[in-house]
Amino acid sequence: MLEVESPTREAPAERPDNAPERAPLVDRFGREITYLRISVTDRCDFRCVYCMSEHMTFLPKEELLTLEELDRLATAFVGRGVRKLRLTGGEPLVRRDIMKLVRALSRHLDTGALEELTLTTNGSQLYRHAEELADCGVRRLNVSIDTLNPMKFREITRIGDLDRVLSGVEAARNAGISIKINTVALRGTNEHEIPSMIEWAHGEGFDLTLIETMPLGEIEEDRTDQYLPLSEVRGRLAERWTLEDIPHKTGGPARYVRIAETGGRLGFITPLSHNFCESCNRVRLTCTGTLYMCLGQADAADLRAPLRESVSDDDLHLAIDEAIGRKPKGHDFIIERRGAEPALARHMSVTGG
Repeated sequence: MLEVESPTREAPAERPDNAPERAPLVDRFGREITYLRISVTDRCDFRCVYCMSEHMTFLPKEELLTLEELDRLATAFVGRGVRKLRLTGGEPLVRRDIMKLVRALSRHLDTGALEELTLTTNGSQLYRHAEELADCGVRRLNVSIDTLNPMKFREITRIGDLDRVLSGVEAARNAGISIKINTVALRGTNEHEIPSMIEWAHGEGFDLTLIETMPLGEIEEDRTDQYLPLSEVRGRLAERWTLEDIPHKTGGPARYVRIAETGGRLGFITPLSHNFCESCNRVRLTCTGTLYMCLGQADAADLRAPLRESVSDDDLHLAIDEAIGRKPKGHDFIIERRGAEPALARHMSVTGG
């Protein structure tokens, strides 16, 4: 059953966008922060085995920021030099009235302050929203698909319907939106399907990015069993195809190759086997107003309090500056001990992934 939430608090006072010019966000290692990921909800209509427990306890709806508050926060970051906004969850498209937020944020595309507004989605609700997303200026979507086998898809997601997801992908393509497929590489689950996933994606004109499983949150499975280093996957693929390193960038952490035989691009996101911290330009905002400066660290900053304490954004920007000043050089992800606790207790659905 589709889960949605709609906080009922009063929206903050209307604010103009012509705020005073402020300095760009640069951390103590000289990395400019130009990419904000916003988790608009921790809820999802799937329960993927590597991401969530089967019986999740979600945040009380009254703890969530309103859509107006999310807009105000995002606008503050855009005013500090953020050029890319990505809405995530959980599953962002199950948030009630989410398209109101997408349309509101699209004004920053119209002014040129923002280069890209995009989403990461499981695809389950794309058939409903694809045309409006395109109308709001969304030009690219990341869609998570880990297998093309309907039964295995149901096993991995516990709930998901592959045909519905693929229908949503087709609706997005018909609306003129470019699609990138995200596939989590899972040992013993989909590792032998990876070549056929790549052939399918490239045959459809989609990029595909492979992702290593990350040690976030308690789940029923042992991530030691799930973990498949992408260095191993790449070695196997190189025996099959010609992989050419290319400088293609999308603003995120993926490193890309072009496969000569398919003509398509293949990305690798390797937080464990080969981290990407040295070029990290990202921070993550949760649906409760918590800012995580690093996906793989527990340190966080509360932006909800300064957001709500004043119509002025002065205190909010002070809190943002202080948080960016604490952004660490890198994360501490590691998977090596069977049965060990996850590196961080929070689930990816809380942080945004």
